[in-house]
Amino acid sequence: MKVEFLQRQFWAATQQCSASDGQCPRSCEDGDLDCFVIDNNGFVLISERSWETGRFLGEVDGALVTQLLSMGVFSRVTMYDYQAMCKAPDQHHSSAQPLVSPISAFLTVTRWLVKELLLSLLEWSAWGSWHDRGAEAHKHKKQDPLHPCDTEYPVFVHQTAIQETNGVIACGACQKMFVMQQIPGSNLLLLVTDPTCDCSAFPPVLQEVAEVRYNASVKCDRMRSQKPRRRPDSCHAFHPEENAQDCGGASGTSASLLLLLLPLGTFMLRL
Repeated sequence: MKVEFLQRQFWAATQQCSASDGQCPRSCEDGDLDCFVIDNNGFVLISERSWETGRFLGEVDGALVTQLLSMGVFSRVTMYDYQAMCKAPDQHHSSAQPLVSPISAFLTVTRWLVKELLLSLLEWSAWGSWHDRGAEAHKHKKQDPLHPCDTEYPVFVHQTAIQETNGVIACGACQKMFVMQQIPGSNLLLLVTDPTCDCSAFPPVLQEVAEVRYNASVKCDRMRSQKPRRRPDSCHAFHPEENAQDCGGASGTSASLLLLLLPLGTFMLRL
């Protein structure tokens, strides 16, 4: 089911109250009402503004999520990722520049230019012509070094025991009213709020990922507790339906003399 179809069905359903009453006197299309359909983890599925679809409700309305958390409608659960990759911490160096002679600066620049030239020749010799590599050279961006780490991030879960609630949020000079009701037969929630009251003073509720930093003893205990991976009981080195003639084509590749000398030249320049 596409999101656009679900949205059309939802907006049409909000205009019908019952078979006897007909159309509702007020609906989500009114300017003084703001309607959301969210799932049980607080992510927006339907909104009057398309750019809010798929985002966490705390990013859109921090005041509403803060109130729902305080009322116990949602609970905060901390999740852990033990196979994450984190950026290396920034190394703060002294801002003072070392005193170098003009000859030393010239040799440093020359060494850098020659090293870049050798690396470019090495890439060209290994992967293709100058034309193929030239287009991707402009797209290449320097990536920050990453290292394996553990991270934690918050997850918000709806308490199914609370299927309907309402409340008022004090936002300084005004009060923001809201109503929440669970949609029967689903894990979705309908939220209707008052958009006329400005509650921007409340900070957004974000699902930020943070690196878990252990001290030396805890890190050592974690490394000891990790069990080594068990090897398979049997070896599967071939398959009866595999054509062995399609394999081994890489053995015919031969390295050129230039390809062998370039890494040696690059290593000598770094000394």
